[in-house]
Amino acid sequence: LPPQLSNLHPVFHVSQLRKYVSDPSHVLELEDIRLRQDRTLEMQPVRIEDSNTKYYKRKAVRLVKVVWDEKTGDSTWEVEDAMKDLYPHLFETPS
Repeated sequence: LPPQLSNLHPVFHVSQLRKYVSDPSHVLELEDIRLRQDRTLEMQPVRIEDSNTKYYKRKAVRLVKVVWDEKTGDSTWEVEDAMKDLYPHLFETPS
């Protein structure tokens, strides 16, 4: 694992193992993944899925739920203003 993940232990208990039943539909498609020099991956957001307002010390902060990977559904809550600065095309309304 990279140094920033050194506190994680890639270990699982044997009870988590299950017998694999062969299935021809279990074919994985390989993607061309390009890593940066520092071994990080640059992800591009797919879409904005939801929005919410949180209050921190009496100040309203707008958050948006950003979908990063369509296949896995990976998403995170991000500050709306920062996302607008970095990815303005996600906030354009279709005509």
